[in-house]
Amino acid sequence: MAESVQRVDTVFLHQRGEEFLVAVLRDGDRVVRGILEVSQTDAGPRPARFRVQRGASEDRRPPDQFVEIARRADRIRISEQTDPARRQVLTALFEGYQLAAKVRTVRTCPYCSRNARYTPLTADTSIAAGDQSLCPSCAREELDRELAYRGDLTGAARRRLEDLLLEVGDLERITNLLSGELDPDLTRVDTISATTDAVETVRVRDLGLHPDAAGLFTDRFDELLPVQSLAVQAGLLDGGDQLVVSATATGKTLIGELAGIDRLCRGGGRLLFLVPLVALANQTYEDLEAAYGDRFDVTIRVGASRVRGDGAAFDPDADIIVGTYEGIDHALRTGRDLGDVGTVVIDEVHTLQDEDRGHRLDGLIARLHHYCTRRVEDRPAYEGAQWIYLSATVGNPEWLATRLDAALVEFEDRPVPIERHVTFASHREKREIIDRLVTREFDRTSSKGYRGQTIVFTNSRRRCHELARGISTSAAPYHAGLDYRERKRVERRFADQELAAVVTTAALAAGVDFPASQVVFDALAMGIEWLSVQEFEQMLGRAGRPDYHDRGVVWLLVEPDGTYHGSMDRTEDEVAFALLEGAMEDVQTSYDEAAAVEETLANIVVAGAAAKRLNDRMVGAVPTEHAVAKLLEYGFIDGLEPTPLGRVVTRHFLSPTTTTTLREGIRSGTDPYALVADVELAEED
Repeated sequence: MAESVQRVDTVFLHQRGEEFLVAVLRDGDRVVRGILEVSQTDAGPRPARFRVQRGASEDRRPPDQFVEIARRADRIRISEQTDPARRQVLTALFEGYQLAAKVRTVRTCPYCSRNARYTPLTADTSIAAGDQSLCPSCAREELDRELAYRGDLTGAARRRLEDLLLEVGDLERITNLLSGELDPDLTRVDTISATTDAVETVRVRDLGLHPDAAGLFTDRFDELLPVQSLAVQAGLLDGGDQLVVSATATGKTLIGELAGIDRLCRGGGRLLFLVPLVALANQTYEDLEAAYGDRFDVTIRVGASRVRGDGAAFDPDADIIVGTYEGIDHALRTGRDLGDVGTVVIDEVHTLQDEDRGHRLDGLIARLHHYCTRRVEDRPAYEGAQWIYLSATVGNPEWLATRLDAALVEFEDRPVPIERHVTFASHREKREIIDRLVTREFDRTSSKGYRGQTIVFTNSRRRCHELARGISTSAAPYHAGLDYRERKRVERRFADQELAAVVTTAALAAGVDFPASQVVFDALAMGIEWLSVQEFEQMLGRAGRPDYHDRGVVWLLVEPDGTYHGSMDRTEDEVAFALLEGAMEDVQTSYDEAAAVEETLANIVVAGAAAKRLNDRMVGAVPTEHAVAKLLEYGFIDGLEPTPLGRVVTRHFLSPTTTTTLREGIRSGTDPYALVADVELAEED
């Protein structure tokens, strides 16, 4: 046979019952797979039968052919898994042919050996698998089988586990991650180092504030934080508009306060502080009331409502107005007088890129600019407003600053390091893991004397309550469905360190300002939509405050193959690593037909024939001519004047689809409850 006359690298033997599997290798490739039977003779052990396997068939060969192959081999290897007594039989057989010098027992991959593959193991290549050691290839196959059983992973998540497998060399430790194991050496993806740019900070007493404003700040601060100092050095107190981009908890809010309070004291007009969510508006109102309420009137306006959470009426003549975007936009759309606005602070300005709400913020900024410009024309003593835009997450800050006509103040800073961890778990397992994480963190105390506290982000109000009940230490749900007093009670208890954790919806992320050391993601979705990189960065940025903690910790609990709605085109494991590795997205506002129609109509209601000028100054590109044509078609405008229907549509922020559904339902006498259902379905479509 051809194999008997050619050079052979290795003959490898592995016990299979009373027989031996044989692999013959040449240049590292197996050229023969066979089965050897050995019998005892007067001369000692000798080959009795030798069968060469080819696919599903076997060819019987003369036993001497095996001996010939062994003679031509450079080496003969016997697997360590072969029983010692059977190894002795083979050793005696080869001694009988004067081949003992070539024979050695080696540690091999048992899975490979059982398939007549020769894979010797070394300390660098062996992967522990219980009481066995596997080669990397077989260990990966075992991992794949475990992944298929638990819920298959895709892309980066699979690569992450395979890399860990090779790095750690222990299959069981890796598969334990699929059950929510919290081994920090394996779950840690990276650590974002604490970084602080070298900035020459400014002393508060050197700011040159109006005397009435100076005391409000010098009593609270000796020196500004780096990003605040940068803003001052860039002309903050000289009235220049600014886009300030810096991480969460670096002190951006005070920048708006400094400009607004100083300008207010100098008679330059009131401070308008705008935020995206009611919860954040309430918190901002309370912070400003506590800081400045003894000196100035502070009020709040959220949505179309004229009351705040504690029942006090909105005061349009207040010195400081805190509002949601929609609350102030409603005032503009309905012709309310906001007085002389001296400073406009737009917090979370990256909302401009939000698919549903971005166009409304874009329109609000344009309409508020128009309001201030018209007021300058009508009141010579009024000098207009200074604009301060704040964000922690902007991928294209230079472009956005140009579009907003504002100076860019950018500060790359992370006050404390953040560890980012990933572990895998089913929906059911996550509850127990969260309990362990929260309890473990609450048992820690920082060098500043604060216990570790956790924010758990999930994707539904029901899940908030479910998880909060499952945490054995003190925890509470926190979401927009709770009444104002209950939310305030949760905030107070967390601030007093009575709560180990709050469990909140991702939708409320921008409104949560709890000083937590740990953030846990139970879900990577906001409702039924996956988080964007911006949203994710905002949320994880809540972990670790420099005045409270030595470090922040972020945990992503990832469900293999997990989704939250049939329309989701990716799974949670795909999303997890896309978020961890993702670059910050550019902030741009996109307009579909409905958004263009809504904002153009609102601009016509507010500015009449000047609406095109408002459209042109918006961040997004608005197809004005097409939008005007649709407004005429819908009967929302007559020329460039809004019709009564158009005014109602604008007042209530209705889309064309909703308006059509309502109008047709009213005309046909549809039951009101059925009409509400039709509106909901139309909005979903």
